[in-house]
Amino acid sequence: MTQGKFILCLIVGVFISLGVSAQNTDNRLIDAVTLLENGDYAKTQTILNTLLKAEPDNDALYYYLGLSEIGLKDFEKAEEHLKKAVELDGKNYWYRLRLASLYEQKGETDLVVGMYEEILKEFPDKNDVHFELLNLYLRQKQYEKALSSLDAIENQMGVNEQTVSTRYEILRTLDRTEEALKVLQDYNDRYASAPVLSMIGDYYLSEFKDTLALASYREAQEIQSDYVPALLGESEVYRTTRRYPQYFGVLKRFFGDAQISPQPKAVYLGNVTRTLDPKFVRRNLAEYDSLIALGRQAHPKDSVFLSAAGMYYFATDRKDSAKVCLARYMELYPESFTAVATYVEALAYMEDWETLRAISGNAAEKYPLEGAFLEYNSMAAYNLKDFEAVIRNEEKVLERFPGDTAKVLRAWSSIGDMYHELGDEKASYKAYDKALKINKNYAPVLNNYAWYLCKSGKQLKKALQMSKRTIDAEPDNPTYLDTYGWILHLLGKDQEAKAYFKHAMLYGGKESTVMLCHYAEVLYKLKEYDLAKVYWMQAIKQNNGEVLRLEENVQKKLEAVGKW
Repeated sequence: MTQGKFILCLIVGVFISLGVSAQNTDNRLIDAVTLLENGDYAKTQTILNTLLKAEPDNDALYYYLGLSEIGLKDFEKAEEHLKKAVELDGKNYWYRLRLASLYEQKGETDLVVGMYEEILKEFPDKNDVHFELLNLYLRQKQYEKALSSLDAIENQMGVNEQTVSTRYEILRTLDRTEEALKVLQDYNDRYASAPVLSMIGDYYLSEFKDTLALASYREAQEIQSDYVPALLGESEVYRTTRRYPQYFGVLKRFFGDAQISPQPKAVYLGNVTRTLDPKFVRRNLAEYDSLIALGRQAHPKDSVFLSAAGMYYFATDRKDSAKVCLARYMELYPESFTAVATYVEALAYMEDWETLRAISGNAAEKYPLEGAFLEYNSMAAYNLKDFEAVIRNEEKVLERFPGDTAKVLRAWSSIGDMYHELGDEKASYKAYDKALKINKNYAPVLNNYAWYLCKSGKQLKKALQMSKRTIDAEPDNPTYLDTYGWILHLLGKDQEAKAYFKHAMLYGGKESTVMLCHYAEVLYKLKEYDLAKVYWMQAIKQNNGEVLRLEENVQKKLEAVGKW
């Protein structure tokens, strides 16, 4: 219930409890209540404060004033005035209920509990309050009091599946397991309940009493053949006892029944890949695939099931099948943002750059204020070496999100990178300069700017200053350490550079062929030939074509100093 509706209910309740009609109520109070209903809390407050000067003992005025102050988020004054209303008329249910609600808003649980307990002394038939108090006791782990609340609720409303389930869970928490089980059995003996029978089955399954669990699940299905917890409970008995034909047999009934909602089937598919042994799933892929086929036959156009099936295929490394499911999802629901977003994310994961480019491009135009689609389109264009397309996308970002500093900053950074890829250094540096005007310490731009300057052999001192700011910000970033160390090397400061490369090696630098080569080069310059050879050999071993003619060049250098 929204705050506005809650206040309106309480307003009506108070008028009823006071027996006040519009004819004999002060017109200004009616005006105040009308303003309160319409959300004009400040004017309400002004009117009520004026009225209180004339009638300082009017409990209704304090009550409405408290409500207006809740609307104004002035909880301290609201508490003061609601407490005054309760003080003036302690028998008024609505006053006390709203004060309790305020305490709950403020997180003062003990005061809420106290208020509810006092209310129930005066109004023992208020079931809503009983339920609220029960939930509070459960949150506070006051389980004995929670059981007493359940007693009161059942005295008012009778025993039902909800109260039995709650009592069972409390007793299990208190390790009173036999008593807990008897609660379920007694209820089922009287009412024959599929949910309660399933809970009994779950209890026996947790105790490894498979025969009793199976009997309970089957009895539940006799009452309600499509009751999902009973079906899945039965399947779990078979799985845990390695009766796999029966396990899949029950699941085929579950997935193939069109009367059962697709939602629990989708959840089960997710659990298959998240919680079951991957080796077991792989050994039984054909069986699980048959479940998906049954589910799709039962729910051919259901978006939830199609999405879950796609994720299942992803998790089991069948990208083509995943693509078919998610493409179908999008075809069936072309106006669904979720459908296209899911498909786009899947295409990126599959690295299907051509399809990703087409789908994300259409989505970027259909949802122009959703910047993620432009980002995915740029990812596809970059991997297809269409750097001009990336620049065009980033220019759209600048047009569409001019007030979003983070997006604008990343856009200028990306534009600078792309112009570098195109060999236009002037345009690249110009874009980087615009990014740095937004954030002069933006490390990704500073690092790239410095690296490209040092690669060109120009403005090495400027490059060094930029690079220094990156390692000041992120002293353990191996990429930034590598850039700084290499610039120092180019400036002839190899001894100083060595310390930074050594640090980079400790934080992941050994995984980069280029960084290993840079460090080896510095060591070579310092005449530490043996150590240089160690790092060059590591680089040669992991080089996958990133550094051309590496082994040939290293051999020449080491032969020159007699170390090959």
